[in-house]
Amino acid sequence: MFKSLARQMGYHSIRKENPTTEWLAVSFLTLRRVIGLMGLLFPVVLAVGCVLLDSKCSGLEPSISAYYGTIMRNVFVGVLFTIGWFLFSYKGYENADDIAGDLACLFALGVALFPITNKQDWVQNMHLFFAASLFITLAYFSLVLFTKSDGSPTPRKKTRNQIYKTCGWVMLSCIVLILVTKTLLKDIAWIKNLNPTFWLETFTLWAFGVSWMTKGKLLWADVHDEGQAG
Repeated sequence: MFKSLARQMGYHSIRKENPTTEWLAVSFLTLRRVIGLMGLLFPVVLAVGCVLLDSKCSGLEPSISAYYGTIMRNVFVGVLFTIGWFLFSYKGYENADDIAGDLACLFALGVALFPITNKQDWVQNMHLFFAASLFITLAYFSLVLFTKSDGSPTPRKKTRNQIYKTCGWVMLSCIVLILVTKTLLKDIAWIKNLNPTFWLETFTLWAFGVSWMTKGKLLWADVHDEGQAG
């Protein structure tokens, strides 16, 4: 019964490394789904949690990173470390997946360890570097790694590829728009009041989440294709 339940949840109950060694392991699909779900929920949990738990938090912070300076600091750091660990654990199908996952882990940890709320310019610059590098690496996953396939892609694989590409371009577009709003449009009051950085970072994380949940075969999965590339 427990094995059947585990399969339904996306787990591989037992993984054999050799004829004499067995242990429990989380499947690729489950790992992708968890990573995607965390990306989707991250900005929501920060924003809602801050309003509910801190009377000083009456609205949105200027950016997701700014929640480091609120009561949600531990959640902010904890989620980034968790996503980083999952990305480090993610092996994929080729060396490129491993390298991208390891780099994304490093960048996620850098975002957490070099907070934007620090008063020192070099710390803020490091934060911005790690954040941009993380989003670019996640876009690379969607645009390049996730769109690969073995043999002829099925109709649903083609649909998933379109989702991956859309999510990747959304992420890259948001990065560019964040740069624009922080430089060319930073002195326009009505734009600043909209908290554009927060929303653009949120859209980036949502695109990241949708891409990884699609990769986890929660969306547009082929019949009986669990565990396959795509």
